[in-house]
Amino acid sequence: MEKLRATGRLLRYSPKASIFDRRLCPNSGKSIHSSASGYRNGLGKKCGDEIIRKWNVRTCFGLYGSQGRNLRDCMERGVVEDMRRMQHRGFGSVVEKVQRDASFSTLNSDDISYFKGVLGEKNVVEDEERLAIANTDWMHKYRGSSKLLLQPRTTEEVSQILKYCDSRSLAVVPQGGNTGLVGGSVPVFDEVVINMSMMNKVISFDKVSGILVCEAGCILENLITYLDNQGFIMPLDLGAKGSCQIGGNVSTNAGGLRLVRYGSLHGTVLGLEVVLANGDVLDMLGTLRKDNTGYDLKHLFIGSEGSLGIVTKVSVLTPPKLFSVNVAFLACQGYFSCQKLLVEAKRKLGEILSAFEFLDSHALDLVLNHLDGVRNPLPPTIHNFYVLIETTGSNETYDREKLEAFLVHAMEGGLISDGAIAQDINQASAFWYIREGIPEALMKAGAVYKYDLSLPVEKMYDLVDEMRTRLGDSANVVGYGHLGDGNLHLNVSTPQYDDKTLAQIEPFVYEWTSVHRGSISAEHGLGLMKANKIFYSKPTATVKVMASIKKMLDPKGILNPYKVLPHSIDSHN
Repeated sequence: MEKLRATGRLLRYSPKASIFDRRLCPNSGKSIHSSASGYRNGLGKKCGDEIIRKWNVRTCFGLYGSQGRNLRDCMERGVVEDMRRMQHRGFGSVVEKVQRDASFSTLNSDDISYFKGVLGEKNVVEDEERLAIANTDWMHKYRGSSKLLLQPRTTEEVSQILKYCDSRSLAVVPQGGNTGLVGGSVPVFDEVVINMSMMNKVISFDKVSGILVCEAGCILENLITYLDNQGFIMPLDLGAKGSCQIGGNVSTNAGGLRLVRYGSLHGTVLGLEVVLANGDVLDMLGTLRKDNTGYDLKHLFIGSEGSLGIVTKVSVLTPPKLFSVNVAFLACQGYFSCQKLLVEAKRKLGEILSAFEFLDSHALDLVLNHLDGVRNPLPPTIHNFYVLIETTGSNETYDREKLEAFLVHAMEGGLISDGAIAQDINQASAFWYIREGIPEALMKAGAVYKYDLSLPVEKMYDLVDEMRTRLGDSANVVGYGHLGDGNLHLNVSTPQYDDKTLAQIEPFVYEWTSVHRGSISAEHGLGLMKANKIFYSKPTATVKVMASIKKMLDPKGILNPYKVLPHSIDSHN
């Protein structure tokens, strides 16, 4: 660190020695260097007489420090009422009025009797309170009116459900953890909810290849914990990991914090088992990294949001757990410096770079003002931009020296004006809590309009600047996201929902993204919210091919209707 001191801009964080400093607790195995999942998966692990507290938002839906409760727990224990009071109705996008498809049948007593015969009484849910939860997305932006929730335990049961629903023209909506942001996992009208939570078994794990095979209802965080005990990690990490399920992750092609290192699920998912609308089971549950026999159909279902089939089992390639993890929280004066820093990080950190996140001063200010226990890591100044860099490797000394040399070079080159390297797991958790706590801080601030966009990195922040100019003092425009893979989370925060504000945002935000050849959905999917917006990112000919695939696999359109594809393709001009 002497080189850093010589620059006159000390990279520092907490001058006091910590019990979690690996040098002071060398046998703990619980320092920041103990695991690639490290601080994000270190809940309740001990070092001496102290307990390492998991500071990060266990799930970005684990509101108010819910101490490990997942989304369903929070809803059932009354946290929902606090969310309602806090959020009002302002999370929106313009959603065109949808008419119920008249070709779909209405549920009757014979249908319910059939399902009870297949699943048993307790797995056919008609209770109003439980249905209220299943009918509503976590942000209370979308609310359906389903009268029935089914909980299958096996692929065969899913097959029997769909075969019957297809014969009766009963529309269904597959549901996992219900943590989506675009209305994809809740009914629009009276669709039957097929909840996958009871299909939650790990089927096999090969320690030689690192290939995990599991059922679709496995909660992501449970898989992370399971693999951690095996010496491996999931290639996917999300703020919602305490509630979301792997089947839903695959069906939405969830991105998350590790994409810059491990790539998307299109690369790490090796195989799927999927049940089609007519009940046919597609066994594509391969565990081979190479299989070049015909069309690789699993890719049709990754990201299809349950509109082509219901994922029941997943085979995923998991990387080995590496024990050297470092986290730095850095300040930049301009967005150009953030871009340049990314380029330099890819070149100089190379194989150990595992995360590169950015946030602006507006995002940090929200976190400091709305989340308890958060302090500015780089006091007393509030800088224009911040970057969080994580490295993961196998050689603690080499990795640390490599990161420090990179930061010295970046400081001397004027790319960063201040920064801190976490010295232990608590400090690393505190850094990550700032980044992962932004969605919670935004909700506590009032109404928020959320947009998940992919853009060329050099253009990402131009949209934020233009939106600020467009809205003026009427809103707080916040920009943050996964800079390493060009994913901007644009959020417009206002005291309350206002149609005039929404009209200023949309369709401008989609038009701007389209002009700059971006995607209107980077990782959240299209769902109901953006189904009719797909043409901003895909040409009509492409969408027509998508519709033809949907028609072939689901002729009656019973799978997650009104989602993903536009309600009228031919009318698009």
